[in-house]
Amino acid sequence: MSSDQIVLFDIPSKPPRAAWSLNPWKTRFLLNFKGLDYKTEWLDYPDIKPRLEPHVPLNPSTGSWTIPTVKFPDGTYLMDSRKIASRVEELYPEPPVHLDSPTLAKLESIIPHLMTALRPIYFLSVPRELLNEGGVKHWYATRPKMAGMPLEQLEKEHGGQQAWDASQPIVHEIEALLKEDQEGPFFLGKAVSYADFVWAGFLLFMQRNGGIDDLYKVCGDVQLHKDLLEATAPWHKRNDY
Repeated sequence: MSSDQIVLFDIPSKPPRAAWSLNPWKTRFLLNFKGLDYKTEWLDYPDIKPRLEPHVPLNPSTGSWTIPTVKFPDGTYLMDSRKIASRVEELYPEPPVHLDSPTLAKLESIIPHLMTALRPIYFLSVPRELLNEGGVKHWYATRPKMAGMPLEQLEKEHGGQQAWDASQPIVHEIEALLKEDQEGPFFLGKAVSYADFVWAGFLLFMQRNGGIDDLYKVCGDVQLHKDLLEATAPWHKRNDY
């Protein structure tokens, strides 16, 4: 049976349950900004594959089923935040989010480097601060392989200040993008775009896992980031349903 409502599949935090993960935040921002009718179906890590496998192929970039995934009103499922953004923009073009922006392309090329630099931080803080019991077990069963070592070793050998120091020049690159249009507070000045959702989603992710204050310490201009979070607040207030 079809429904006019979109379903967003997201990963819950431990109580009080709310959105936290970067990639689902991009999609949640997008749906909120466009004013689309949607509901959230929360999937703990162990439940993602059995729930989604019958409906959508695995994500080729990870070799697994991933969040976010959405179910559109016609009953079709789509996985991967960027693919979802393209489909949503095609189906619901107003207001536009400027997916063809060169600024977005630059930001999307920078973010993976930042995630790598901070992996020794959030690979430990996410299970400690955010995940429930089932999520913690899944995390510790999968992330050491990604890290190439036990997570405690990753934290001991590569975490702490050295990870934040490694992130600093990357954060400054992002600040340079934010300053390209002096009108602000968005990447495209006064125009809201998907780039804002990407970076604000990252800031919310760091806020939720307890790393935002340390992140701000390596920023060149903290106010840029705070202004963006404040400006995007209308679209990140809805975070728990």
